[in-house]
Amino acid sequence: MKRDMMKWVDDILAAERKKGFLVLSFPAIQKMGITVKELIASSDLQAQAMKIVADSTPEAAAAVSMMDLSLEAEAFGSTVHFSDDEVPTVTGSIVNSEEDAEALKVPEIGAGRTQIYIDAIEKSVKLIEDRPVFAGVIGPFSLAGRLMDVSEAMIYCYDEPDMVHTVLEKVSDFLIKYINAYKAVGANGVLMAEPLAGLLSPALEEEFSCDYVKKIVAATQTDDFLIGYHNCGNCTIQQINSIVENGCRMLHFGNAIDMSEMMPKIPENIIAMGNIDPAGQFRNGTPESVKAATKELLEKCGSYKNFVISSGCDIPPLSSWDNIQAFFDGINEYYAGK
Repeated sequence: MKRDMMKWVDDILAAERKKGFLVLSFPAIQKMGITVKELIASSDLQAQAMKIVADSTPEAAAAVSMMDLSLEAEAFGSTVHFSDDEVPTVTGSIVNSEEDAEALKVPEIGAGRTQIYIDAIEKSVKLIEDRPVFAGVIGPFSLAGRLMDVSEAMIYCYDEPDMVHTVLEKVSDFLIKYINAYKAVGANGVLMAEPLAGLLSPALEEEFSCDYVKKIVAATQTDDFLIGYHNCGNCTIQQINSIVENGCRMLHFGNAIDMSEMMPKIPENIIAMGNIDPAGQFRNGTPESVKAATKELLEKCGSYKNFVISSGCDIPPLSSWDNIQAFFDGINEYYAGK
């Protein structure tokens, strides 16, 4: 369903009571009796999973598809490790020199599993009409890092900056086309995950991430298609001056930071989301601990009109659905007490 997503942002900012926003898809495998490996191989199963999640979380602000950060690297030719109960991960590297960077081919949209995920969103938007539907994509530096090896990419920023920029130009061109493919099939937006950038110094983040995020946002975001930015790194507070200039009106932060320190730095016209620990609480916590963490964070940040409580990152596949429900129960109890 087509929506005015800038109005959606404005409506959230104006609302006295904010809905929770969860990066939630993979735990649907428990309700479906399937594995992660099966889920990521089928657009039909992914669409069913998103519908199951939406039906199971009627108080959620949006639906978010699979945050599979191996997908785009695989399309470029990277090797991916698959598991029955964990999200896929990239192994090894395919860019180890300037020559590799120059020779790197930008894949067509549909390469690897990308068409499966695009088709899944096309099917999902027909099943979910009560809230916006976001696709999940990786950010430019995080994709470049997976092609070059995450650890090496950090070193290359100092030792081989031209090589890094060569790769970033290519991955950004791909991501623009990829994101626009999601727009073409009816997605209301994407959540762009740029976690690797959260480990950079502010100057390096601006040069090797923010400038490319800006380029991607400018080429894809419209009134009816919103780009959300996710960064779960531990340096985001130091980087925030450039992050708030990247063009996104929805910023999503991980549990490595204190949201109460972040919120005063966010302009009032930008939504800031975060940051209940996905592994520590949703995967390994209890309903009581999740509810307590949710209420505690709302007590700290709920007075900010642009704060929306969320998971700090993608919720792991084997997370308890009782814990997920406890998150929404905590929100309800917080507002009931006001």
